[in-house]
Amino acid sequence: QVQLVESGGGMVQAGGSLRLSCTASEGFHIYGMGWFRQAPGKEREFVAHIGWNGGSTEYADSVKGRFTISRDNALKTVWLQMNSLKPEDTGVYFCARKNYWTSTYHGSRDYDYWGQGTRVTVSS
Repeated sequence: QVQLVESGGGMVQAGGSLRLSCTASEGFHIYGMGWFRQAPGKEREFVAHIGWNGGSTEYADSVKGRFTISRDNALKTVWLQMNSLKPEDTGVYFCARKNYWTSTYHGSRDYDYWGQGTRVTVSS
């Protein structure tokens, strides 16, 4: 059973930065990885995706230019660097392993393993 463990969440003022990490127990280097978030009272939404070798990245429009996703397959770790944070970035952030066979990346159904989430709170 694949386990994904996130860390790095916390409280930060608007304009600040945080770096989230997600480490997999196994089965990492051939899979795309994604980050999602869920704000209170809202549905989980796509944030970013990175291809298996880091050669491709995709972002939600709301975070483009502020967030950067990266990975190190030797460490079985994916990161989400979040800069210029806004109060609307507040939520629980989840990393997820993409299903090997799906060609899309922005839906929750495209992913088959999820971490427990790490909370990010951005104050104004």
